[in-house]
Amino acid sequence: MFYFDVALKLLLGFLALILVINLTGKGNLAPASASDQVQNYVLGGIVGGVIYNPDITIPEFMLILVIWFMLVLSLRWLKKHNNLVKRWVDGKPVLLVSKGQIDVKAMKQVDLSAHDLSFKLRMQGIYTIKDVKQAILEQDGQIIVTLLGEKNPKYPLITDGVIQQTTLEMIDKDENWLLDELKSQGIEDVSKIFLAEYNDGQIIVTK
Repeated sequence: MFYFDVALKLLLGFLALILVINLTGKGNLAPASASDQVQNYVLGGIVGGVIYNPDITIPEFMLILVIWFMLVLSLRWLKKHNNLVKRWVDGKPVLLVSKGQIDVKAMKQVDLSAHDLSFKLRMQGIYTIKDVKQAILEQDGQIIVTLLGEKNPKYPLITDGVIQQTTLEMIDKDENWLLDELKSQGIEDVSKIFLAEYNDGQIIVTK
């Protein structure tokens, strides 16, 4: 009976994982944010901590999975419809290096040491800060680097109706310039833009 309960709990946990992946997208297989990683860790902890515990019945385990499932979906919905929640939960890209100069305040803000930054740059074959035009820490912990002399990477100017100030700084533009460019394309409401990219002096918009 014990082994039957273990097998059934494991099966329920496996089905819960498949259900969440299919309802929330394949992004959970390669988490792009801290919250995506945490939800996977929590599910692993729930399944691992419950399947060998005979004191937790199958109905109780199913209730735990339902609560976890509702929390995941609720948080995902809030992140999608509320930019403040998304920024609070996942954070935002942080500009660490600009034109060969390290932003020490930003480094301390993300709790990144000089050794950590140097190590991450060396992994990309970069051995001096002076060669770095821009270095941005993404939400998943990766550092994206643009070297001096390279073209600006095609970072989005607007995602999900939100203007990306870091990208504007990278191309030496401001928000007023962006709004004027959008108006020239007949776009008045930024919130209606799904994605806007800057490429070779042009703004490519997907509403």
